Amino acid sequence: MLEILLGVVIGVVLGTISGIIPGVHANTLAGVLLGLQAFLLSFLGPLALAGSMFSALITHTYVDAIPSTFLGVPDADTSLAVLPAHALCFEGKGEEAVRIAALGSTYAIILAVPLSLLCFLVLPAFQSYFDWWIGILLVAAIGYMIVNGDAPGWALAIFCVSGILGCFALHYSFLAWHTVGGESAILMPLLAGLFGISMLVMASRGKVPPQRYSGILLDERKIAKCSVLGTLAGVAVGWLPGLSTASANGVLASIIGYEKDRRGYILATNAANTANAFIGLTALFALSRMRNGVMAAIAELPPQSMSALMVIGILAAVCAYVITVYLARHASLLNGFDSSLLNRSVIVFVVLLCIVLTGPFGLLILILATAVGIVPHIINQPAVYCMGCIMIPVMAYSFGILI
Repeated sequence: MLEILLGVVIGVVLGTISGIIPGVHANTLAGVLLGLQAFLLSFLGPLALAGSMFSALITHTYVDAIPSTFLGVPDADTSLAVLPAHALCFEGKGEEAVRIAALGSTYAIILAVPLSLLCFLVLPAFQSYFDWWIGILLVAAIGYMIVNGDAPGWALAIFCVSGILGCFALHYSFLAWHTVGGESAILMPLLAGLFGISMLVMASRGKVPPQRYSGILLDERKIAKCSVLGTLAGVAVGWLPGLSTASANGVLASIIGYEKDRRGYILATNAANTANAFIGLTALFALSRMRNGVMAAIAELPPQSMSALMVIGILAAVCAYVITVYLARHASLLNGFDSSLLNRSVIVFVVLLCIVLTGPFGLLILILATAVGIVPHIINQPAVYCMGCIMIPVMAYSFGILI
């Protein structure tokens, strides 16, 4: 019990730090902890160390709604959710956006834990079939979005160009500095350029409007529907190889329009993000497959109990919800802040962080991604088609084409 509580406390602190700082992921912290394992295991114990990694991941899925909403900087797992959340912030409803995100993550915990146990018992026998169908399912999802869009030609062009950029970035990711986080670090400049800096460059100028909270404008039926959709999407991409929550965001965008139903989309994508973390743990124990950097780090430690790590994740989620809501309540501190100065400051920070983490190649990807990401804003098309940067490489992987 002491190791469990110690893992929760350490993980919640680390996850809060990584969630608040744009561009820093729980995978980064897991890599640092893994590098110090010889020292940490001597007084923490293997369960506390593994638990701190997992609870940091769960906490991060909650707290990263703060920079996504108020700074407009995307995390690799919630890049599309930045757009409606940041829009609500500039309507003075930033706290509501953060609370919706936290609510989605909490409902995902309730649904994902029993689903994870079901997956653990049933799905390993069908894994070979799942591996083959991934690409076809993604082709169907993006095809539906493109055909039903206002300008299918532009949509297809944006999707393909962003996909080519994603393939280029991932194929040559070894050229980037891997200060922390391994080769997946290249996703930071890729997604920050497509969904973060491009949006900040095109954002309106002026003062941040007064932030007021007057409740969550979602009825119980909508909350239940979006929670279930988001959790199922998170479970799917967490179990299937080669996918990430960013892929789930793209699929959810074809079901829940993030421009028409911003609140529902925020809730669903955050539910997917948290559910993905739990199912990733299940995939580690059931299939010995590592779906993210945290799971890869846990796999390097002495074997632990999945049930104990699940308990740690649930306790971390309770703490993370309280922390996220508390931080959101202080959104009024941004009232009247010069948004131009804020945007420029965030852009400079992300560029510097990109250089530190990924070097000159990462900076090149950031510039190219920003140029591609600006195009949808210029021609008034949804930025969801930029998810080709993730979906096309995954399709290629599924069809046996190495990226």
